[in-house]
Amino acid sequence: MSFPLYIAKRYLRSKSSNNAINFITYIAIIGIVLGSASLFVVLSGFAGLREFTLQYTTIIDPDLKAEATIGKSFILEPNTQEKLNAISGIASYSKIVEERVIASFDGKKQPLFIKGVDANYTKLNVVDSILWEGSWLTDKTNQVVVGYGVSNSLNIGLLDYGKRITLFVPKPGKGQITSIEQAFNQVQTTNVGVFTVNEKLDDSYIFSSIEVAQELLSFKDSQITNIEFRLKEGANEDEVKSQIQAILGDNITLKNTAQLNDALNKMLNTENLMVYLLLTLVSIILIFNVIGSIIMMILDKKRTLTTLYSIGATLKDIRRIFFIQGAAMTIIGSLLGLFIGYLVSLNQIYGPEFLKVYITSRLPYPLAIKFENILLVFITITVLGVIASKIASARITKEMVKTG
Repeated sequence: MSFPLYIAKRYLRSKSSNNAINFITYIAIIGIVLGSASLFVVLSGFAGLREFTLQYTTIIDPDLKAEATIGKSFILEPNTQEKLNAISGIASYSKIVEERVIASFDGKKQPLFIKGVDANYTKLNVVDSILWEGSWLTDKTNQVVVGYGVSNSLNIGLLDYGKRITLFVPKPGKGQITSIEQAFNQVQTTNVGVFTVNEKLDDSYIFSSIEVAQELLSFKDSQITNIEFRLKEGANEDEVKSQIQAILGDNITLKNTAQLNDALNKMLNTENLMVYLLLTLVSIILIFNVIGSIIMMILDKKRTLTTLYSIGATLKDIRRIFFIQGAAMTIIGSLLGLFIGYLVSLNQIYGPEFLKVYITSRLPYPLAIKFENILLVFITITVLGVIASKIASARITKEMVKTG
């Protein structure tokens, strides 16, 4: 064991004869513990909130989505479908027709998005998990399933055959318009179910069969706006993506789940970074108590330092003693804080109901324990503590240890 390390351990374990210095040391250690614990709990909270948010956002998002690079639609030929069927990594895929429309019901109108899906869509998603009431639509019928928000805003009921939902979309083409029939394509539909995924989809989407959407938009049988893919478990996404791209060509853009929710991911990452920086700033203020604590200990041990210098210890050795002491305080404090933060997080995830923090009366605040957050907190607090220890130990001068 090196001489500075041995002395630093002795100083770390022993109490000062001055109670004020002991009190300052305890405050410094408590500051480190609280800083690391709070930073870990908050980062775990944001990780849990991220998973909770994406869980509802991506519940019906495909693993891969193909859409036209130029224009809104493309033709999917039968021989192209056969090639897609031959890709081993694809579990299933669904042809989609998606476009903005106007929905009219009982005198009320609202702009919405129609999403026409084929029979394979139920293989991609467990549609029963998003149904709030009613049933899923039957293939090749004029049935629709509306979002919960759409149902409320238009006051749409279930299986009301006396009141149809009329869907409008402007007709393509040129020339003078003399009547509503000439200006719009329209389809009469019947609502058979209400779904709920998230606020955005609930308020603006309506599902129909792909045939209804194609008829409304005057599409050909093979004309679609996108394809949604579900991959087999364990399939290599990059490899499957390159195979699909080779079949569909450069006029088609492929996006994975993360890219489909790019804006949301960026927002969550930015919020996480800002909170991390804010709490790191608070931790800096708390950890700089270490500087005061070490300086007070230097002054308290001034006579001892003179003795050490007289018996052969160099100025570098003496500085290293207090540097090691400050670094050890930081490491011990950060580990203790991480342990406390880990226990708090475990309680929020697995603990009894009465000890949890709730967002609503029934929904506990989501937390997720991530190893990268443990590592990030430990490195952040340790680096700050090492810097503080270096600053404090540098205050020792040759004149100080010579004069005692």
